[in-house]
Amino acid sequence: MDLLLALVAFLAGAGLAPQAAGNGAMAEATGRAEWAALVNFAVGLAALVAWAGAMRFAWPGLPAFARAPWWGWTGGFLGAFYVAAVAFLAPRLGVATTLSMAVAGQTLAALVLDRLGVMGLASRPLTSPRLLGAALLVAGVLLIRRS
Repeated sequence: MDLLLALVAFLAGAGLAPQAAGNGAMAEATGRAEWAALVNFAVGLAALVAWAGAMRFAWPGLPAFARAPWWGWTGGFLGAFYVAAVAFLAPRLGVATTLSMAVAGQTLAALVLDRLGVMGLASRPLTSPRLLGAALLVAGVLLIRRS
């Protein structure tokens, strides 16, 4: 695996912990996880617009968005659910428990998507090492939750 890609993936994951804490604080301040999620996406939208402008990305045009498969549109809905859920849960369960449970859920769902090869993904086998890795993640969740 390319070291740079692995580092970017690691840093993206590492950013979720302070994001969860910040969104949790926003949810506590506003009284609703949904407001925290709205602030999260508004700030994210502003950051992406600024980045696209600075990088001078060409606008793909509306036909490009219309060509996307239906599941290409689920990311926004699922992202909103994730951000609101984590903003609600992090102050109650703690960031480590919340995110370890989220990572376990992500991993199990990813194994299913990989195995089935749905949503435009290539099919990947469900091997013993992959199942063991998922089991170890679940065991890690249980250990983090107990402490």
